[in-house]
Amino acid sequence: MKKLSIILIAFFITTLSQAQDAKSLLKEVSAKAKSYDNIAIDFKYNLSNSKENVSQETRGDVTLQGDKYVLNMLGTTRIFDGKNIYTIVPEDEEVTISAYNAKDDKEITPSKMLTFYEKGYNYKMDIEQNVKGRKIQYVKLIPIDSKAEIKDILLGIDVQTKHIYKLIQTDAKGTKYTLTVNSFKTNQPVSKTLFTFDEAKYKKDGYYINKL
Repeated sequence: MKKLSIILIAFFITTLSQAQDAKSLLKEVSAKAKSYDNIAIDFKYNLSNSKENVSQETRGDVTLQGDKYVLNMLGTTRIFDGKNIYTIVPEDEEVTISAYNAKDDKEITPSKMLTFYEKGYNYKMDIEQNVKGRKIQYVKLIPIDSKAEIKDILLGIDVQTKHIYKLIQTDAKGTKYTLTVNSFKTNQPVSKTLFTFDEAKYKKDGYYINKL
């Protein structure tokens, strides 16, 4: 019984230490991200589910400035100006405009990609990898809400730069979403109108404007 108690105490101390180390690392990542005026990320995105025999891969890029962002992916551009989300689909010549509601935003959107883990998760240190000479430390995040659609998230962090290198999200159905950062640039020259949607321009070009 005494040995069991010692083992349990050792286990809880180790678990607590890992949680504190993970929390400290994530705080550094968050502080680093918030210190930049803007961030430009080029990434690879993969969706897979072995049970359903599904595997899709694509590339994309996103520019972030505060809460605002411009995301290009799957032939679609999405602009968020802080109030509204504009989804532009050139193939259909259509723009959908929807008001942003923070209460309804439960997904890891571009504007939350670098800070989403600050609330709602328990976390611990996971594996460490060497990727082309870069030390990548993974942190495992598990939602506090037991009814959450997300099962867990693995966040790979470049230990030297404190930048996110990879995000692997697994949902309750076993679908895995993997985002791998190919390039991470900061404080780039950004046009003042980058996050502004010019409705008149798209109307002139014959686009259908769908306001929700």
